[in-house]
Amino acid sequence: MEKTKRIALVAHDHMKRELAEWVQYNWKTLLKHKLVCTGTTGRMVEETIAAKAGGSAPAGLDIRRLKSGPLGGDQQLGALIAEGQIDAVIFFWDPMSPQPHDVDVKALLRIAVLYNIPMACNRSSADFLISSPLLEREYHPILQDYSSYLSRAIP
Repeated sequence: MEKTKRIALVAHDHMKRELAEWVQYNWKTLLKHKLVCTGTTGRMVEETIAAKAGGSAPAGLDIRRLKSGPLGGDQQLGALIAEGQIDAVIFFWDPMSPQPHDVDVKALLRIAVLYNIPMACNRSSADFLISSPLLEREYHPILQDYSSYLSRAIP
């Protein structure tokens, strides 16, 4: 991972307000990194940072917006993780509300763990992640070697 991280921000509908509050508090740190967001979360993040910066998106704000989660955004994000294009995931998901795309959510969580991507699923873990000194410097995560899995005999 380079010094500038590619951070994914995702929030279920009932958690967008909490993520917006977190973004308000951390917007200056987030500006130093490249952001990848699913659908409406991306719009909310951009609007939140613009409001904190005085009304318009500040220079240097780098947000890539994917599709909405239920429309394939979770899968797009999973593909970016598998391709090595995401360095951290902050995903405020709602454990109390069933989602129409729960299978996609589980797949996203699984792929982040599989590729050893730092992931925060609530405000406390997001606070720890964003305040880590590792966020501001190069970091080389240890990746699992799956070569034996890939070379196994297929029945």
